[in-house]
Amino acid sequence: MPRLGGRKLHHLIAPSLREHKVFIGRDLFFKWLRQQELLVEAKKSYIRTTNSFHRFYKHGNLIKEKVPTKADQIWVSDITYIRKQQGFCYLALITDAYSRKIVGYDVSDSLELTGCIRALKMATKNRIGNNTIHHSDRGIQYCSNQYVGLLEQKGIRVSMGEAGNCYDNAMAERVNGILKNEFNLDSTFKDLKTAQKAVLQAIKTYNELRPHLALKMKKPVELYAA
Repeated sequence: MPRLGGRKLHHLIAPSLREHKVFIGRDLFFKWLRQQELLVEAKKSYIRTTNSFHRFYKHGNLIKEKVPTKADQIWVSDITYIRKQQGFCYLALITDAYSRKIVGYDVSDSLELTGCIRALKMATKNRIGNNTIHHSDRGIQYCSNQYVGLLEQKGIRVSMGEAGNCYDNAMAERVNGILKNEFNLDSTFKDLKTAQKAVLQAIKTYNELRPHLALKMKKPVELYAA
C-alpha cells in the first residue's frame, strides 16, 4: 500500500510501536511524515467514461437516503480508465456499499458492454445475500437491455443516479480514486495484460489489507464475511 493515508498507517503500525516501546501520537506521526517528505500529494485527473445520451430507459434512484445494514443490500458500480502506453483500457467495478468490498471487476480494452457483464457475473457468482439493489450512473452500459436483463434474471433491482447529480454515485467514484491514488493504478502500463495484473493485485490488497475510516478501521473482507 505505497500511498496509504497517514491515519490508516498509524493504526496499522501502532501494535508494533507499542511492542518496541515507541510512543508517538497521530499528530506527531504526521509531523514526522512531513519532515521526511513522505506525505502523499493529492492528484486529480478526469476522463469521461459515461455516455448518458442514449435511447435506453433510465431507472430511478432507489438508494436515496438508504443506509445498508448488511452485505449485498446495495452494490455501487462505475467504470474508470487505466492508461496504457498506447491508449486506454477500462476497469469496471462493483462494490458492496456496506463493507466497501469490491465484489466484481473486469479490465478490458473497450468501453463496450462485455467488461461490465463480466464484472456483474463475478459479483453475482459470489453473492451471499438476497434483495440486492444495483446502483450506477446512467451510462449506456448500465442501461442496456442485456445488462438490465441480467440484473432482473438474478433478482437484483436496478437503481440509477439522477441526471446531473455528481454525488449520486459518490461511493463508486471514491473506490476508483482509492485504487488510482493509493495503489498506483494512475500509472501508465505497458499493455492490457500488465494492467490486468496490477488491478488484480491492487483489488486483493484493497479488499484484504486496507483499513477504512468509515468502517472504524475494519477491512472490507472482515466486514463482508461477518
